Amino acid sequence: MSSRKFINLSPSVLVDAQYEKAFRQLDLLSIDDFFSFDKGQNLSKSTLPSFRTRLMFQIDSPKTILYLKRYDNPPLLSQLKSWFSSRHKESLGFSDFRIAEKLQSLGINTPKTVCYGWEDGAFFERRSFSVTEQIPDAQSLEKQLPSCFYSSITSEERLQRKVFIRRLAGLIRKFHDTKFRHRDLYLSHIFYSNSGKFYLIDLSRTFKPIFLSERFRIKDIAQLFYSSPSKYFSKADRLRFYLALSGQNKLDNKGKRFINKVLQKTKQMARHDKKHGRIAPFENYS
Repeated sequence: MSSRKFINLSPSVLVDAQYEKAFRQLDLLSIDDFFSFDKGQNLSKSTLPSFRTRLMFQIDSPKTILYLKRYDNPPLLSQLKSWFSSRHKESLGFSDFRIAEKLQSLGINTPKTVCYGWEDGAFFERRSFSVTEQIPDAQSLEKQLPSCFYSSITSEERLQRKVFIRRLAGLIRKFHDTKFRHRDLYLSHIFYSNSGKFYLIDLSRTFKPIFLSERFRIKDIAQLFYSSPSKYFSKADRLRFYLALSGQNKLDNKGKRFINKVLQKTKQMARHDKKHGRIAPFENYS
């Protein structure tokens, strides 16, 4: 699938040849090594399932920051859902790698996977992992929007905001044109680099639905709408995003129906969060 050269560190652990030296220096060679490794910052949080852990660590050759995602004894139901989504049997760690590589080949920027591995049980996987490279000079849109969203609005900044929104819509349209659906498409999972590139991350739920493709597209847009703070995104911005997404200059009845479905889904998400004491980022939107 990938044009990069991957080599075996052990029978079920593969690494990008460029990173072989670094992993050997850290004695990361086998499945056991990766699951006992703790020389980094633990990024696990309460919202993550107990079978998933994340660790951030640094290597020197080449000097970069890496993210280790581990799946330890994932529930059978989670594995079955993954098999159904991918339409064949594969480990969760390999699925992360495969989807990222596929999207990259289709022109969607994703984090670079540098290593992955798995351990099979009798029929289901026992555990698996993937390691990705930190996206250089980039932040999630949840943490940092372009400066034109924060400062007082001049005519130049207004133009910059419009251009950014059109480009963001272009990314989402291009992604959906691949027939993939993200299912976790919040601003926290869209990165924007200093050089002006967009990246999609956290692809573990991304899949190509056989049925209900439009329903999942609406869910993706609703998640994006939901996570866009009303403090920075006005009604006009949201309409501008939809028009760019749909390639239209004017809102028609079909567009109104689509937006209404997105709004209904977003409000449903907000009601769920309120029950758990959370406030939706778009909450002040009306």
